[in-house]
Amino acid sequence: MPRGKTSAKPKKLTSKAKMGRKSKPMKAGIKKASKMKDPNAAKRTIRFKPGTVALREIRRYQQSTKHLLPFAPFVRLVKNVMHGYNEGVRVQRQALMALQEAAEGYLTHLFEDANLAATHAKRATIFPKDMRLALRIRGEESYRS
Repeated sequence: MPRGKTSAKPKKLTSKAKMGRKSKPMKAGIKKASKMKDPNAAKRTIRFKPGTVALREIRRYQQSTKHLLPFAPFVRLVKNVMHGYNEGVRVQRQALMALQEAAEGYLTHLFEDANLAATHAKRATIFPKDMRLALRIRGEESYRS
């Protein structure tokens, strides 16, 4: 007998084979994105609880080692202040970087002290009176302004 193509028809599912199913089987858990009703509508932004983003930023800035103040505006400020004392003064880049490092360290420490004063007053927000108190405790003279 020659073996060739047989014309066997595929078996149809009987009612017994369909009994357990109520719908077509899913395709391996893959869900298609539902179509938006309005294609021009903006995508909905994610809202976080109050303070979550602030804590994330605090962690990010504590882990980083880069400067917090942008370099170009800081240089403009320094040159503007120096221009008031003496015209035509030039400053090396290393000196400006050292000045920026010192200024950021000073401001960071000042804000830490002001935050302690605000926490002592059972507040989460730093007020100008907290800054003045921190400057006064340090013994600096600019707290009278």
